[in-house]
Amino acid sequence: MRSQRPGVEPFTERTPRVAAARALTRRAGRDKAGRFLVEGAQAVREALAFGRVHELFVTPEAAARNAELLDSVTAPVSYVNDKAASGLSETITPQGIVAVCDVLDQPLGSLAGPLVAVMVGVSDPGNAGTVTRVADAAGASAVVFAGDTVDPHNGKCVRASTGSVFHLPLIRSRDTTAVFDACRSAGLRLIAADGHADHDLFEATGELAGPTAWVFGSEAHGLDDHVLSQMDSVIKVPLYGAAESLNLATAAAVCLYASARAHHA
Repeated sequence: MRSQRPGVEPFTERTPRVAAARALTRRAGRDKAGRFLVEGAQAVREALAFGRVHELFVTPEAAARNAELLDSVTAPVSYVNDKAASGLSETITPQGIVAVCDVLDQPLGSLAGPLVAVMVGVSDPGNAGTVTRVADAAGASAVVFAGDTVDPHNGKCVRASTGSVFHLPLIRSRDTTAVFDACRSAGLRLIAADGHADHDLFEATGELAGPTAWVFGSEAHGLDDHVLSQMDSVIKVPLYGAAESLNLATAAAVCLYASARAHHA
C-alpha cells in the first residue's frame, strides 16, 4: 500500500509524522506512545510477519532496493528524504527503511515454562538483544527484563536480537521479587548464573531437567546478594582456560542450551 501519490515530495525531518516517529528513538517517547522503531529490511520483514506495523518510512533509494517487500505491505508507506531517515536511525549508516510498531510487552501473569531467561540489571542493549536471540534459538518460552534493565525496544537491542524480539514473549517488570514469584507460580525453578558459585553447570545437569528460569545479571556487576538469596540454585559456567570470564551473551548461550538439551533428551 503506497500512501503518497506519485510525484509528491518525500517527507522531511520537519514533517509532523516524522517528528513524532523520531521521538520513539527515546525511551520516554516509546513509553508514552506505546510504539517503537524497527530499522532495516530484515527487521522490518520480521515486524510485518509477527508484529503490528502502523507505518513504514522509506527513502526512494531504499524503496527501489526493497520493491518486493514494499509490495507486500498493507500499512501506510511514507517516503522520506535522507535527512529524515537519518533522524529516525540509530545507526552510523542509516538503511533508509524504518517501521513504527506497537511495543511487544506481555503481562507478568502470562509467564509460563518450560524455559525462561530473566535478565536483572542488564544495561547494555547489545547484550540484552543477543541474549534474547539466544533464548529464542534455545526454544525459551519468554524473556523477562527485570529491575533496572534496558528497554527491549531500544534500537540497538532490537537490532542485536535479529528479529527474535518478535518471536517470543517479552515481559518487563521493575519489581524483581514479583518476577521471581511469578516464575515460581509458573512452576519454574530459579537458577542464577554466577561466576563465583560453588558448583558448576556440568556438575548440575540433573537440576536442569525440569522447568527452569535462568537468571542473568549484568556483565559488569553480576547479581547482588539480595537476588542470589532468592534463587533455588546458583551455578557457574566452568572456565578451563586462562580467560577471566565469559561475556553475558556467551554465558547465557551455554546455560540456556544446557537446559534445552536436558529438556530434549
